[in-house]
Amino acid sequence: MSGYVYFIGEKRDGPLYTGVTADIHERVFQHKEGRGSSFCRRYGLKKLVYYEPFNRIEDAIAHEKRVKKWRRAWKNRLVDAMNPDWRDLYESL
Repeated sequence: MSGYVYFIGEKRDGPLYTGVTADIHERVFQHKEGRGSSFCRRYGLKKLVYYEPFNRIEDAIAHEKRVKKWRRAWKNRLVDAMNPDWRDLYESL
């Protein structure tokens, strides 16, 4: 089974949620509907600003654990490389 590491955020200097899922479409839809994480609900985060696919869900989970320990600047660089305008990538999945 494949997996994804993803970030939900609104702007470069705002809160950023890091998650992992096997079904990126459904999981981001849950965030948009307010049924995702309590963190996203609390901060009103609904935009998919970054995602990275993995062939195996186990690899995605391991990567998510590493990324959660990263400095914010490192996460911002990932987003900036893929999505410099921090637009919502959900519709382009």
